[in-house]
Amino acid sequence: MRKLSEEDLLANYAKGQREFSEVDLSDAELFEAKIPAINLSNSYLQNVYLPYANLTYSNLEGAQLQGAQLSNATLLRAHLTRANLRGADFSRANLQSANLQKADLSGADLCGANLSHANLAGADLRGTDLRGANLSGAKLERAKLQGANCFRAQKANLDEAEIDSNTVFPDGYRQFNEL
Repeated sequence: MRKLSEEDLLANYAKGQREFSEVDLSDAELFEAKIPAINLSNSYLQNVYLPYANLTYSNLEGAQLQGAQLSNATLLRAHLTRANLRGADFSRANLQSANLQKADLSGADLCGANLSHANLAGADLRGTDLRGANLSGAKLERAKLQGANCFRAQKANLDEAEIDSNTVFPDGYRQFNEL
């Protein structure tokens, strides 16, 4: 895996290159980067700084984004299948219609995020903050929501999700198992 600087990424992107799979951009500072339709699949992006970035239609399948800062970012229809997003900050991010199947979002901040029509089937959302998130039409089949905080999440259908007594429902209550 080759290390790539922020400057090289943005310069090559400006020249029309979109293929950047399997690169190391860990700790990169990409505030407000406009890089839609970029392919960063299987890349190392740990602790990358991408608030307000535009990653619409981007391919981040299998990318390592642990601790990444993506607050207020636009990831419309982004492909994040099997991505490692542990502890990432997606607060107020737009992930509408994004594919997050089997992604690891455990401990992530999705507070106020737009996840409408996102595919979260089989995703790990344990301990995730989903307060005020828009989950309208989101697919949550087999999504692990144990210990997740869904307080005031909009139009959340948790019927097919895996929950436990620590999952906070949109109404603020928890489900207690009767003995």
